[in-house]
Amino acid sequence: MKNIYFDHAATTPVDPLVLEAILPYFKDNYGNASSIHKFGQKAQQGVLEARDMVANFLGCDSTEVIFTSGATESDNIALSGVMSYYLESSKQEDKKYNHLITTAFEHPAILETAQVLEMKGVEVSYLMPDKNGLMQVSEIEKAIKPETILISVMYVNNEVGTIQPIAEIGKLVNKINQQRVKDGQRKIIFHTDAVQAVNYCDCNVKKLGVDLLSLSGHKIYGPKGIGALYVKKGATLKRISQGGHQEYGLRAGTLNTPGIVGLGKAISLVKSAETQKSIENIKKLRDKLAKEIPAQIDKTEINGDLVKRVPANINFRFKNVEGESILLMLDLEGFSVSTGSACASGSLKPSHVLLAMGIPQEDAHGSLRITLGKGNTEEEIDKFIQVLPPIIKKLRQMSPLK
Repeated sequence: MKNIYFDHAATTPVDPLVLEAILPYFKDNYGNASSIHKFGQKAQQGVLEARDMVANFLGCDSTEVIFTSGATESDNIALSGVMSYYLESSKQEDKKYNHLITTAFEHPAILETAQVLEMKGVEVSYLMPDKNGLMQVSEIEKAIKPETILISVMYVNNEVGTIQPIAEIGKLVNKINQQRVKDGQRKIIFHTDAVQAVNYCDCNVKKLGVDLLSLSGHKIYGPKGIGALYVKKGATLKRISQGGHQEYGLRAGTLNTPGIVGLGKAISLVKSAETQKSIENIKKLRDKLAKEIPAQIDKTEINGDLVKRVPANINFRFKNVEGESILLMLDLEGFSVSTGSACASGSLKPSHVLLAMGIPQEDAHGSLRITLGKGNTEEEIDKFIQVLPPIIKKLRQMSPLK
């Protein structure tokens, strides 16, 4: 039985071209990129080229790209780095900037970091999305106050795939910052976790108006264990790890040269004609699921806005059934799907994303996330549509919730 993979938001397979680019840095060019001998210089050249590729994609200077171990570390550096700068400042006037604005349906890398910062004296506002999984710019504007120094809003929600109005928020922040400069106040710093956006959305940092942006290699057909953080020149950020002066002094540790080369290659392929063609196919397959599943299974809802949404994501909610049970039965049939974020797998709690959207707890338990990739086919979708309805019927017959 062929296993069918529908969990690309959790991770993607490494593209063959990316693997081809990486291999020499395991076999031949294995030097430390910080060493000055020839082995080190070859490794450093690979890092420089990859940095340029990431910078070209983001529309920024290569010196504004910081390589990390992944988006979780990037998010930690962004939030902790900014807030620590002000909390630990020797200037009394800087200490008043202790307010962070984020949303209640961020990835745990943001939420858990914010919770740790709260224990250090940071005031955090967790804003609620609307019922369609979208943030309203007006809600962010209302939450801003004189003490606000950092706003962090994810570009695309990792569970329901909704696209947030990052460029509009960027314009709002820019408008407020213009007045702050006139008043001699510190500028608000704007961060976005763009992990799920890179494959599908415009990530030009100037168009978005962001100061910090996190991304990850393994979500874009690159390797695991590598990510990047865009840091706009002049952004006030304190290093949060010690032990070396790599990455312009912001991130200590030996550079993961193979991973960096892989990230560079992967991000260079995002805008290729082949990738764009695959996105059209992905959307076609996603739309077929969105039409056929609710038509064949009663008491089924789609979580999140269907228009302001990346083409690879569809998130269903089935009444009177448990999402984990659906996942396990689909796995037995050869389908790999998810009930939400891979980082929350194993938790029996309902999705915090769906709860933030106002979905009742008993209904949130019945969610199923399907995220497609460039290797999926219509034949696989047809088989899934055939397999899922009997599973839901069987689980509902067994359910004490019916």
